[in-house]
Amino acid sequence: MNGAIEKSLNDKGVLTLKLNRPEVLNAMNADLILGLLDCMNDAKSDKQVRAIIITGSGRGFCSGADLVDGGWPKTKGLSSGEATFTNMENAFNPLVKAITQSNKPVITAINGIAAGGGVGLALCGDIVIASTSAKFKLVFGPNLGIISDVGASWFVPNLIGRARANGMGLLGDDLSAELAKEWGLIWDCVPDDELISRANEIAERIADGPIEGLKAIVKAHDKALSGTLSEQLDYEKETQRVRTDSKEFKEGVSAFVEKRKPNFRDLDQ
Repeated sequence: MNGAIEKSLNDKGVLTLKLNRPEVLNAMNADLILGLLDCMNDAKSDKQVRAIIITGSGRGFCSGADLVDGGWPKTKGLSSGEATFTNMENAFNPLVKAITQSNKPVITAINGIAAGGGVGLALCGDIVIASTSAKFKLVFGPNLGIISDVGASWFVPNLIGRARANGMGLLGDDLSAELAKEWGLIWDCVPDDELISRANEIAERIADGPIEGLKAIVKAHDKALSGTLSEQLDYEKETQRVRTDSKEFKEGVSAFVEKRKPNFRDLDQ
């Protein structure tokens, strides 16, 4: 494991991945992006991991791409645009997909500023919570003349609508955590000193649950954003055919009938 990511797993099956470049507000260089991608890929097949928290060290979550020292391989003859395309294709975009398509629920805990690509990374979580000092800032357009990436161009308008997304993207103003919650960009805003404990509380609660079914909920919600009601009803029908044959469903029904708390942790044992 490289030093750009701190990794820890507690006895409840919660894997915490901490971005660890505090001296540059956890700017995304090759080590950080590829390190986080490796962690997500490893977690996929690790049966000890039942939920994942992604957060930042220091006073910020992520200030976006490291434009000073990204540490990406240099390929002779590539323009800046071609190099950017290659890095996005091989690292940034696979990371977004690894997080959003993870088979383990992911909570992102935003401690301080999330700027540029850091906004996209923050919003990859299935549940996003932020400290009261956190801010979200889309600097791509006003500062660099480029579009939002790391998924931000999809997450932001889908979560808060075109008008607010355009305001954030064209003006580049700070959006406070309180307003982000009010607008529906994030799930919750908590005091700074409660952020990690709250993230762990949520993650441990989810880790006790039917994690395959919970991820199926996220997938259904994502699918609903691009389909019609009729298409979604068909998707519900097909998904429930699979889910109601699952061990999780059968355990849930048995627990209900037996008037006990379901045990979803030991289904594979």
